[in-house]
Amino acid sequence: MEKLRIAVIGAGHLGSLHTKIYAALKHKMELDLVGVADVKKSVAKEVARKYNTNYFTNYNDLMDKVDAVSIVVPTSLHYAVAKDFLKAGKDVLIEKPVTKTLEEVNELITLAKAKDLIMQVGHIERFNSAVRAVEPFLKKPKFIECQRLGSISRKRRIKDVGVVLDLMIHDIDIILGLVNSTVKNIEAVGISTVSDHEDIANVRLTFQNNVIADITASRVTKEETRKIRIFQENSYILLDFLHQEASLFQGSDKKLLKEKIKIKKKEPLKVELKSFINSVLTRKKPIVSGYEGKQALEVALAILEKINSKMNPALIS
Repeated sequence: MEKLRIAVIGAGHLGSLHTKIYAALKHKMELDLVGVADVKKSVAKEVARKYNTNYFTNYNDLMDKVDAVSIVVPTSLHYAVAKDFLKAGKDVLIEKPVTKTLEEVNELITLAKAKDLIMQVGHIERFNSAVRAVEPFLKKPKFIECQRLGSISRKRRIKDVGVVLDLMIHDIDIILGLVNSTVKNIEAVGISTVSDHEDIANVRLTFQNNVIADITASRVTKEETRKIRIFQENSYILLDFLHQEASLFQGSDKKLLKEKIKIKKKEPLKVELKSFINSVLTRKKPIVSGYEGKQALEVALAILEKINSKMNPALIS
């Protein structure tokens, strides 16, 4: 069996992590890390040196050298880069958010389908060990509460979009999978404090099946929090994405018993990239395909429309 030829497009913080994991996986799977590409030569060269691969400053130079790529460039470039690789017949993993517009993601989905290509979207929380561990305890959610707080100063934060597409979209994706219903109503507020986009946002989603989800996202807090509470009949689940921990609370308001859910922790990004490789090799639909990426983007853009209608136009682009 020939080795799967793979490369990473974008050598920033997250791109370097993709490269690191592929470099480690090549010793365990039939994988050949062809290289990493970035318009900044010094950045590409340093990441390539660190992980013993080749560097490129023009991703087009990789077209005839790879079978699949991880696309880890700024969000505004996702569409153009992914389109080029799909047109060349290459499978792609696109970091979230999949694109900036629904028109763009629709075109990519159509192109991938026409060429029978794998198109996966990098919603990493789907691969969090805690998410998988709570699945047996999920019944019928009634109310969901999410908090995702961080700092824009951290290297991994993307800056060409606001907090909704940067952070909140993770929770939107998870919630859509939990609720399995369409959104009926959106209430949303957001403010800009340190960037040209919304940096803090609070959203309430009401679904057709009457489930309510309350989501708060911030990238201006020093501490980092990534938690979700799922309230059900006579129980609720507390899940900590950051520490990969979860607890089940059952009983009444007079006596609420806590049970810690056993979790075998694994590195979410590594699980995600292994899943992508598996989809490429088996041709099976990814866990998070272009369609799931589109669903999350559609809700996120509707939220942004609500926020932008209330914000001072001078504060947001």
